[in-house]
Amino acid sequence: MAAALPAEWIKNWEKAGKNEFLQLCRTLSENKSHDNVSFRDIQQVLYELAYHVIRGNLKHDQASNVLGDVIELREDMPSILADVFCILDIETSCLEEKSKRDHFTQLVLACLYLVSDTVLKERLDPETLESLGLIKQSQQFNQKSVKIKTKLFYKQQKFNLLREENEGYAKLIAELGQDLSGNITSDLILENIKSLIGCFNLDPNRVLDIILEVYECRPEYDDFFVPLIESYMYMCEPQTLCHILGFKFKFYQDPSGETPPSLYRVAAVLLQHNLIDLEDLYVHLLPGDNAIIEEHKREIVEAKQIVRKLTMVVLSSEKTEEKEKEKEKEEEKTEKPPDNQKLGLLEALLKIGDWQHAQSIMDQMPPFYSTSHKPIAIALCQLVHVTIEPLYRRVGVPKGAKGSPISSLPNKRAPKQADSFEDLRKEVFNMLCYLGPHLSHDPILFAKVVRLGKAFMKEFQSDGSKQEDREKMEILFSCLLSITDQVLLPSLSLMDCNACMSEELWGMFKTFPYQYRYRLYGQWKNETYNSHPLLVKVKAQTIDRAKYIMKRLTKENVKPSGRQIGKLSHSNPTILFDYILSQIQKYDNLITPVVDSLKYLTSLNYDVLAYCIIEALANPEKERMKHDDTTISSWLQSLASFCGAVFRKYPIELAGLLQYVANQLKAGKSFDLLILKEVVQKMAGIEITEEMTMEQLEAMTGGEQLKAEGGYFGQIRNTKKSSQRLKDALLDHDLALPLCLLMAQQRNGVIFQEGGEKHLKLVGKLYDQCHDTLVQFGGFLASNLSTEDYIKRVPSIDVLCNEFHTPHDAAFFLSRPMYAHHISSKYDELKKAEKGNKQQHKVHKYITSCELVMAPVHDAVISLHLPKVWDDISPQFYATFWSLTMYDLAVPHSSYDREVNKLKVQMKAIDDNQEMPPNKKKKEKERCTALQDKLLEEEKKQLEHVQRVLQRLKLEKDNWLLAKSTKNETITKFLQLCIFPRCIFSAIDAVYCAHFVELVHQQKTPNFSTLLCYDRVFSDIIYTVASCTENEASRYGRFLCCMLETVTRWHSDRVIYEKECGNYPGFLTILRATGFDGGNKADQLDYENFRHVVHKWHYKLTKASVHCLETGEYTHIRNILIVLTKILPWYPKVLNLGQALERRVHKICQEEKEKRPDLYALAMGYSGQLKSRKPFMIPENEFHHKDPPARNAVAATVQNGPGGAGMPTSLTINTAKLEESTAEETEKLKEKSQGAVKVINKAANTTPKVTTSNGNSASNSKIIKEKDDKEKSGKEKDKEKKEKITAATPETKALGKDGKDKPKEERANKDDKAREIKEKTPKSDKEKEKAKKEEKASKEEKSKTVVTTVESKSAAEKEREKEPSREKDVVKDMKSKEITKGGEKIPVAGSLKSPVPRSETSESEREQKRRKVDTHSSPSHSSTVKDNLNELKDSSAKHYINHTTPTLSKSKEREVDKKDLDKSRERSREREKKEEKDRKDRKRDHSNSDREVPQDSTKRRKEENGTTGSSKHSKSESPSDSPRSNEKEKEKSKSKSSGKEKGDSIKAEKMEKSSSGSKKESRHDKEKTEKKEKRESAGGKEEKKHHKSSDKHR
Repeated sequence: MAAALPAEWIKNWEKAGKNEFLQLCRTLSENKSHDNVSFRDIQQVLYELAYHVIRGNLKHDQASNVLGDVIELREDMPSILADVFCILDIETSCLEEKSKRDHFTQLVLACLYLVSDTVLKERLDPETLESLGLIKQSQQFNQKSVKIKTKLFYKQQKFNLLREENEGYAKLIAELGQDLSGNITSDLILENIKSLIGCFNLDPNRVLDIILEVYECRPEYDDFFVPLIESYMYMCEPQTLCHILGFKFKFYQDPSGETPPSLYRVAAVLLQHNLIDLEDLYVHLLPGDNAIIEEHKREIVEAKQIVRKLTMVVLSSEKTEEKEKEKEKEEEKTEKPPDNQKLGLLEALLKIGDWQHAQSIMDQMPPFYSTSHKPIAIALCQLVHVTIEPLYRRVGVPKGAKGSPISSLPNKRAPKQADSFEDLRKEVFNMLCYLGPHLSHDPILFAKVVRLGKAFMKEFQSDGSKQEDREKMEILFSCLLSITDQVLLPSLSLMDCNACMSEELWGMFKTFPYQYRYRLYGQWKNETYNSHPLLVKVKAQTIDRAKYIMKRLTKENVKPSGRQIGKLSHSNPTILFDYILSQIQKYDNLITPVVDSLKYLTSLNYDVLAYCIIEALANPEKERMKHDDTTISSWLQSLASFCGAVFRKYPIELAGLLQYVANQLKAGKSFDLLILKEVVQKMAGIEITEEMTMEQLEAMTGGEQLKAEGGYFGQIRNTKKSSQRLKDALLDHDLALPLCLLMAQQRNGVIFQEGGEKHLKLVGKLYDQCHDTLVQFGGFLASNLSTEDYIKRVPSIDVLCNEFHTPHDAAFFLSRPMYAHHISSKYDELKKAEKGNKQQHKVHKYITSCELVMAPVHDAVISLHLPKVWDDISPQFYATFWSLTMYDLAVPHSSYDREVNKLKVQMKAIDDNQEMPPNKKKKEKERCTALQDKLLEEEKKQLEHVQRVLQRLKLEKDNWLLAKSTKNETITKFLQLCIFPRCIFSAIDAVYCAHFVELVHQQKTPNFSTLLCYDRVFSDIIYTVASCTENEASRYGRFLCCMLETVTRWHSDRVIYEKECGNYPGFLTILRATGFDGGNKADQLDYENFRHVVHKWHYKLTKASVHCLETGEYTHIRNILIVLTKILPWYPKVLNLGQALERRVHKICQEEKEKRPDLYALAMGYSGQLKSRKPFMIPENEFHHKDPPARNAVAATVQNGPGGAGMPTSLTINTAKLEESTAEETEKLKEKSQGAVKVINKAANTTPKVTTSNGNSASNSKIIKEKDDKEKSGKEKDKEKKEKITAATPETKALGKDGKDKPKEERANKDDKAREIKEKTPKSDKEKEKAKKEEKASKEEKSKTVVTTVESKSAAEKEREKEPSREKDVVKDMKSKEITKGGEKIPVAGSLKSPVPRSETSESEREQKRRKVDTHSSPSHSSTVKDNLNELKDSSAKHYINHTTPTLSKSKEREVDKKDLDKSRERSREREKKEEKDRKDRKRDHSNSDREVPQDSTKRRKEENGTTGSSKHSKSESPSDSPRSNEKEKEKSKSKSSGKEKGDSIKAEKMEKSSSGSKKESRHDKEKTEKKEKRESAGGKEEKKHHKSSDKHR
């Protein structure tokens, strides 16, 4: 609307404006048609006029004048004006310009006569009124107005209290308290209440309060009071009800007050019917939320303090008393909780079933705070009971149980009851989550929930549902797992030892896969106990109690302690087992009592135990090996053996543990195989130990019953159930084959994956553990899986090897039972199909079934190796070797007999036992008889089986070895692909390999050279030994032991040899083109030569052993000691070899005592056993006959290498040729070889009793020759012997006393001879080949050479006396030169290396020189002797090569000897006489010389000791030096017995020995020369005597 007063009017106010204004006002006031419009217009016109005044456009008197005129136009004009002033008053008071405000006040003052004071006072601000002077003080005016207003508006005539209006209130109470059971409705009562309020002026709020009070007293009339209050509230303000309730709660909030439950209930009902809001009421309740949070924190702190107190070590009884007092005080505190109105309201809400409001109160508090108060927990449990009732009745009640049904809540607003599992998700799971651990207050509800869970799992696991339902079920399943984790398990912890609940819970748990169960146990153990103060306390108390029990647990009190453990475990198994396992890891002697005490556990507890064990095993903080990094930690070993014991004794599920081991293997860790090993051993009774006795091993080759009775250390009985459980676990979870494959792969991976930084010893241990467990586990599967199961699971051999990369030995090991099962089932089928009972029919069927089963295997194995392999051995042979076992090859009759006899003894003992009750006697006897019958039946069955297998092998054998290249190559392949991998696979396989070799030999298999095979096995064992682990060494030792057993049997008796090897193709020595194994007797190795070969093998074993012992390498020493211990029954048999070993081992004992105690223990063990074997050792000449070598004529036979393993005499080599080939060497090496060899062997040669350990050192050649001659000369010789023996009685008697000493004399001289022989021996293979070709030609030559040899011998003796002069030079020479050949040291002592044939002269020179040097004895020498010996020994260790005696030449020489018998007889007689005379002279001389130089002899003794001492520390000694120290002792003992003369001579000999390697000249030259002469004269006599004595003893 445009401005009512145009600006022109104001400008020309006096002229025209005033009149215009008045005119406008008149028109507006006259226009009465539109009242409201005109009224506003007038207001505006007046407002604008006044505003012009305020702005100063118009003077206030002008305005007041015109307003005076306007006032009369309307009656209400003053009021309108007053309104305008009121507006302007507000506006101007807000303006900052003071002038405008002043204009306004002036205007109002000017208009005061127009508007009355009262109207202005009513409308204007008190401050303005004060400035206008209408009132004196604005403040007083304000107060007055308030009072007046109060009087006017608030003062009412109402009665608040009963005493003010007793009639009205009495009537009201009577109205509310009347009998409401009739047809009285709340509406009717409400009308009456209204009337009473009106009539008696009752206060409506007080009326409401009284209604609530009456409701509190009559809670059963909800249906009446709730609608009444609801209707009444329409008349009140909404907040009124809440304030009144709040006021009621406040009344009870003083410390001593206690809010009545009825009030809580009324509040709860009003909340449920939404008559009040929870937020509005909540603020009126105490305590505040902050106080609640503080209290919760305080509880946690207190719980932690209690834990700390419990874990403190309490020393005195006073402290325990204090502790008890504190406990009592705490209990008192907890008994009187302060009144918590929020919790009271919550409880009331739960009781009436108002879950929504209850939930929102719980959400305001810390988790589980509210339910930690028992009444609330019980109320909530009750609500859950009601909610799940219909569903529980339908699916949860066990068969036959009645149960007590629970009625539903009366109000309709309570949660809906669950009729299906889906409904549980809506409310029940939620309620349970709020309950948490406090479900423990209601075990019955706990059981119901668990049963519902069980029923759900049943439905969940039946797969008949649709996809959508399936998804819903999955969700429900995860909810169930959460409930289990958050509610059920924590509640179980708080229950007081309730075994039934534990079992109930297991009913549901066993339907979960173990992965879920273990996850739950993990949460329970590691997280749940920290979630709540109560649980924290419980955990501490459990540990405290567990400590108490474990401290007192012993074998004696297993039962009572077991019961206590059981009680404790029902509620808190995780904590208890964690503690028990920690103790077991520290003290392994607790294992047995703990295992026995666990018999009172529930199924759930056993399962938890399995989890705790796995968790303990997987503990990442624990080191799996000891600090020395060479052994597996003891905690792991303890846990493993605990595992085995506990899983065997109790029905615990194994799947988790087995999967854990598999996972560790997948991760390339094999430590935990220890567990699998223990579990299989305990549960299946399958033991893997390297310590098996031969009896046990033998029993293991029989049937199952024999294995069980005689094969194991502990009689592990009743493994049927436990092995069944283990089998089921493996099959159900498909772990059988994966574990095998993982182990097989890991075995080879150990070295690379786990080797690296680790100590070799530990890597070996892990490798062994992996391998042993594989063998044990495979054995378990083989004996426990049915044929179908096995065949279904194990793939064919080519798949195993090529796809799964399983090593061949392991692959065959796994497949072997499958083949056996398969063949026997096929055989049974064929037997049933045709009823022929004849033996050959049966055999024929058996062979047919073998062919059917093995044909695909033959094809499959072809892919395992290169095609070249199959040129030499056939796939059939390879498959046969790998598929058979000891069970198939031989029946252990002695084992069966042993076990049957044991049972007979047992039965006799039962009969004799008077105390045993008769019925028990009867039972035991029946058991024994049944067992006996089973064993005999089994033996019979095995016997038939073995016969069938041998028939089958007989038919197969011709196609076994094709030998398209050479027999040599065939043997190589056989050893490489069959024998070596399998002989270290297991102890039984080791025996099997040895047996199989013998079997192949006995079958007269074409192209199989038994000799070559044995030779290869014994020839150089260093590499095989060095590359074994500890257990493999043990098995390799067993293999060698069995091989040696066979060889020793053949060696022991000519008859056996002729029978078992005589015309066998394996002992052919001429290897003709394949396919032609001519039975030419000449081509066969004869008995005597075989004995030489065996000696060679023994020598080679010694050489290898000594080498290994002297490397200083841990593995070499350990392994060779293990192997030596295993072969002890058959090696060493030869005395000097035994002594060589003994000294080396003694040295190891001394060196390793402080450094490596395990090696020290092994060495000491072996050393002791070796000493005990000593009486059974025999001298070398008794082990094999040594023939005289052909001096200057023929080199001895081929001695080593496969080709010449034991070639017959035919392989002699023409001397001329030999001399050509070695001519140059002769010159170069003459000095060296003569000097050096002499130095070491002088002692041996000159001392009649000294032996040399390689038994082929050439020193004794002469004596042997004579011996041989004597043997052949038969009876005549015997007579001579007798005569001579009488002549030499003193000496022979002495020999007789010490049987062992006899041979030493012979051996001493043998050594010389052998050395010459060796030096003439052709070494290289080429030469051997030559030897073969030229064999026949050389026969004639040989006969000649023998004659010359014999003659040359006596010549040599003569020359010996002539040649004293060159000795010293040679000795010096020898020491100054390092004896090398091709830059390497030559083994001097028993050196076989030098192929130089020595002449007679050189031999005799050597003898003389030796004598010369021997007499020489200054102390300065002894040191040089030592040095020299050490050098020589070093070199010898590196280079022993051919250690054999002249094998082939002997038999031929023997033929020649027959022709020349007479000559040799005469010669020997002469020689003996001569020697005897010499010996007497020599004795006499010695005694003189002794008197002359007593000093000398003592010095010499010292030197002697020095020499032998040095031998201990020398880097490596050749076997020939070895026996020196023992010989000394023996010589001493001998000297006592044989009188002073003889004693003196021996002393002298000792002296000679000790100074043998010396170079410097002594002070006693005279003595030296004298002694030399004496000795030369005595030599002959000595020798004669020795022959006689040795012959006699032979």
